[in-house]
Parts: sequence; C-alpha cells; structure tokens
Amino acid sequence: MSLVKFKRRPFGRLMANDFFDMDDFFDNRAWVRDMLPSTFWNGKTGEPALNIKETDDNFEIELAAPGFAKKDFEVTIEDNCLNISAEKSTSEEEKEDDFTRREFSYNSFERALQLPESVKQEEIKASYKDGILSFKLAKKEEAKKLPPKKVEIS
Repeated sequence: MSLVKFKRRPFGRLMANDFFDMDDFFDNRAWVRDMLPSTFWNGKTGEPALNIKETDDNFEIELAAPGFAKKDFEVTIEDNCLNISAEKSTSEEEKEDDFTRREFSYNSFERALQLPESVKQEEIKASYKDGILSFKLAKKEEAKKLPPKKVEIS
C-alpha cells in the first residue's frame, strides 16, 4: 500500500456544508461592493436600491433609477405584488470615408414588491423625477393608526 498526499480544498469543510451559499459568500464581501461602478445599485446585478417608509396614512417607496425616462418604466400590480421594470437602449452610428463608429448601450431591471393587505391598490400613485421613481400607497381605513381615545371613568 502506498501513501498519497491529501490535498485540502480551499475553505475546507465549509464548502461541503449544505447551508453554505457560494453566491452569498462572495457577493457580501466589502471589496466586491466597493468595486461596483455605480453607487445607486444595491450590490445585486440588475436590481436598483429602494427606500420604504411607513407613515400613519400610507407607505412611501423611492427607487433609485437614474438615466431612465418615464416612458421606459412599466409598473403593474398582479396577485398583490407591485412589479416594476424598466428597459432602455440607445445606439449611435457615424460613418466617415474609411471608417464606421457605432456605439450602443442597454440597461434594464426588474423589481417586485409584495404588497401588504392594508394597501388600497386602486389608489397607488407613482411619479418620476431626478432619477427617483416614487410611489405613494394609501392604507385602508381599518389599517390606519387611530389617535388615542380617552375613556371616562364613572
């Protein structure tokens, strides 16, 4: 019988664990986030960052999507889910005597948000200004926080 040198795999037994998520392991490293060319993306490809704020009467959502126009967005509500997508492409071509210069770009994203039962879906309002897509989602009356009521003691 001969002895064979055992080669350790990088990260050892960590990689063999059923709960180890390879994508999450590399995506959440600080050096990966710092190398992203655009600061408005949240670190996941194709998914812009958003803020959600809840007030007594509504929810306010702000989605960072600079470089798009209103016509580039498609917003739908299906199965209690707010679906937001945008697509934009540009191309430019210049022909000279002995050369052709052609430039093009394509940007797109999709984002889906599960709506709470307390939202009035028929009253959702959206606006787009300065690269921010904003939504205002009104709450149903029964979901609104009621002011404190004083109870008289007899």
